[in-house]
Amino acid sequence: MIKAKHHNFIYPFFKWLTKVLIKKNFEKVNFIGDFEDQHQAVLVIANHVSWWDGFWILNFNMKNTHRKFHFMMLEDQLRKHWYFNYSGGFSIKKGSRSILESIAYTKQLLTSPDNFVLMFPQGEIQSMHHHDLKFEAGINRIMKSEEKTFQVLFLANFTDYLSKAKPELYTYFQEFKDSNNSLESAYREFYNNALKQQQNLKS
Repeated sequence: MIKAKHHNFIYPFFKWLTKVLIKKNFEKVNFIGDFEDQHQAVLVIANHVSWWDGFWILNFNMKNTHRKFHFMMLEDQLRKHWYFNYSGGFSIKKGSRSILESIAYTKQLLTSPDNFVLMFPQGEIQSMHHHDLKFEAGINRIMKSEEKTFQVLFLANFTDYLSKAKPELYTYFQEFKDSNNSLESAYREFYNNALKQQQNLKS
């Protein structure tokens, strides 16, 4: 597998580029939710709807959680877009034995309170209008860590134009705390509540 790196130029460049692109392309960014910082690593579970996702969530991290950004990518895509490796990207290869190494590496990242780890459990980009979200199996293995050293944060991104020429970005977030529901069921409940709020927007 390919482990994450944070290049002294490329990583700061992507943080700067994120600010520029979002300011240029979006009328406003709205953060809707609460985050109580427990000074632990943060594992973010998010919907995967576009090329923009990484930029949106890096922006969320810079504004709200302030940790070193890491994100999981399919290995073939990370090799193709090698520069993402130098801004926190690490690999997973479906259908190979190396997936166990990727899961172990993710667990290792989550032992440091300085780290932010992003995962898209859908495993692929799907339309923002596709709401029947199903998770790949790997996320459950990560959640079964022997010692809980991280917070889990649910996140969902939506965009709407309403009466504006440029869209606004709406980022909903909520901490997941252990309950009787599975991670997937709890995320679906969070996502559906966020979607209802989004559908009630008016201009």
